[in-house]
Amino acid sequence: MRVRVPEMPPNSENIPVKIIFMVLASLAFLVFLFVFLRYANLYIRSILTRAGVGLFDMFAMSLRRVSPATIVNARVNLVQARVQDIDKRDLEAHFLAGGNVMRVVRALIAADRAGIDLDFRTAASIDLAGRDLLDAVKTSVTPKVIDCPNPQSGKTEVAAVAKDGIQVLAKARVTVRTNIARLVGGAGEETIIARVGEGIVSTIGSKETHKDVLENPDDISKTVLARGLDAGTAFEIVSIDIADVDIGNNIGARLQADQAEADKRVAQAQAEKRRAMAVAAEQEFKAGVEENRAKVVLAEAEVPKAMADALRSGNLGVMDLYRLQNIQSDTKMRDAISGGDAPAPGGEED
Repeated sequence: MRVRVPEMPPNSENIPVKIIFMVLASLAFLVFLFVFLRYANLYIRSILTRAGVGLFDMFAMSLRRVSPATIVNARVNLVQARVQDIDKRDLEAHFLAGGNVMRVVRALIAADRAGIDLDFRTAASIDLAGRDLLDAVKTSVTPKVIDCPNPQSGKTEVAAVAKDGIQVLAKARVTVRTNIARLVGGAGEETIIARVGEGIVSTIGSKETHKDVLENPDDISKTVLARGLDAGTAFEIVSIDIADVDIGNNIGARLQADQAEADKRVAQAQAEKRRAMAVAAEQEFKAGVEENRAKVVLAEAEVPKAMADALRSGNLGVMDLYRLQNIQSDTKMRDAISGGDAPAPGGEED
């Protein structure tokens, strides 16, 4: 009995290879379909606007954690505005550095329309420095007005004193234009306000009288503007205008009054010192008088002792003692009589 072996189909060895190829092709097609469906909108916009961002470039941006929509929109804006060719890698680098790509692109477009020479590297450095690049470009085209002093500081006028002692209150408006070249590292508005305020104070202080300031307030703006106060700042001062000038207090008179009050207090203190010294001297004199009286009492107390010694020694007799006592009694009587007949104080003798 024969057993028939089934015949193998032709090219049976290539079947596994074909299956693997079909699986790989299916996977590639699925990946392509996923990428295409995910970035179809952006890819079509890139093709229609000739932005130059491919489909797989968008997929690679996603792997690098870069927003493809941001880069495509930036490229579309640049191409449509016909700005200088900026490579998408530069845009990606600025995005990864933490910069605002769309703000930089809008600033570049605005600078190109205004005829301002601004390259991408400078714009990116300004944006990374924390400056508002778009606002700087707008201010460069349209000058900005700054109030001096800043009302937000709580002051509305700059106070200065002329040589005659009269206080003058002035308010200024400073028109500035942004200097793109000095925007990085340049001082801000606070420095401009401080310098202008200092210039106003020194200019008013150099005037002989306050009337000179009221007659020619434009002298202040001319003098301050000629000092070049915008050096080292991110702005260029276009003009300085004095908006208002008022008269304040009479500082000279007030200082004189304060000085007189201080002199009066010093004189009072010195007088009080002299009075205290006089009272102390009087008390010392009284103490001296009492001390002398005590000495007299002590001396009088020695008299009886001396008389007793004289009696014992025979230098004084009994009759002499009586005679002395009679003299003392007569003296006391005369003193009493003279004291009783004495006129009253302020009266006249009879």
